[in-house]
Amino acid sequence: MTLRTATGGARALAAIGLAALLLAGCGAADRSRDSADSGGAAPAEKAPARAAPDGAAASGQAGAGAPDLRVDQRAIIYTGTMRVQVDDVEGAARRAVEAVTAAGGFVGGDQRRSAAASAQAELELRVPAAKFATLVDELAGFGRQQRREIRTQDVTEETVDLDARITTQRARVDSARRLLARADTVAELVTLENEVTRREADLASLEAKKRRLADLTALSTITVTFVGRDASTADEEEADRTGFMVGLRGGWTVFLASMGVLLTVLGALLPWLLLIGVPVTALVVVLRRRRRRRQPPPPVGPVGGGRPPAPTGPPPVPATRSAP
Repeated sequence: MTLRTATGGARALAAIGLAALLLAGCGAADRSRDSADSGGAAPAEKAPARAAPDGAAASGQAGAGAPDLRVDQRAIIYTGTMRVQVDDVEGAARRAVEAVTAAGGFVGGDQRRSAAASAQAELELRVPAAKFATLVDELAGFGRQQRREIRTQDVTEETVDLDARITTQRARVDSARRLLARADTVAELVTLENEVTRREADLASLEAKKRRLADLTALSTITVTFVGRDASTADEEEADRTGFMVGLRGGWTVFLASMGVLLTVLGALLPWLLLIGVPVTALVVVLRRRRRRRQPPPPVGPVGGGRPPAPTGPPPVPATRSAP
């Protein structure tokens, strides 16, 4: 009985040892696989990190601090100019004001000239950038569009640069204020106050530029001119034409303008000429007459054209030569 018990215990110990060996082998295999995975996958994960400037890291850096430069996130200034011929200029201008107000904008300028069918109204409309194209098409539908010009200006880089400069300038202002709080002498106090004032002025200037850019990008500008039925683009076509008649007409216009200027100057000088020129001229004439009267008369020769009379004095004595 004792032998059997000892044999069973040995078998149990052997089974336990075998199980421990199997568990140790599985753990080693797992650790080797983990180390293999970590050793093989790490280079694959580090490879994109080395290529970061060209790919993923660039987007990561952009997400960290750089702005989103997608098309829908860029800062663009839209400016439009158009000319529309309508039957009722006043009615078209009133509809344009209502349209821009409904779009969330306002009227920046309004110039009108009423002359029956030749009336003209020029409106400067400020409209949100998102509704710029829609409002332009709506205004063109008021009548017959004669001219349209759309200009865009991308100021994204300038906006980003202003943001960076404003951040830096704010930090400089804060540092100057901290130094001002620790000033000990009057000289340091005056110097630091001047420095703080200068830095705050620079910061205010940068913030004003930022607000100006924000206003131009948020609100686009449309300058629309409504003209009556009798108005046409003949005046614009006339400016573009060349030829002899165009040059002659331009020369005649310049001549008439020059004559008008000359007559204006002459009219301005005429009173002075009458008040000063006439007395001076009369005085010069009188002086000339007096000078002529004071001059002696010229010598008069013999009548008849004969020879002049012989001298009555003694003849001249010839000079004698001296002896050698």
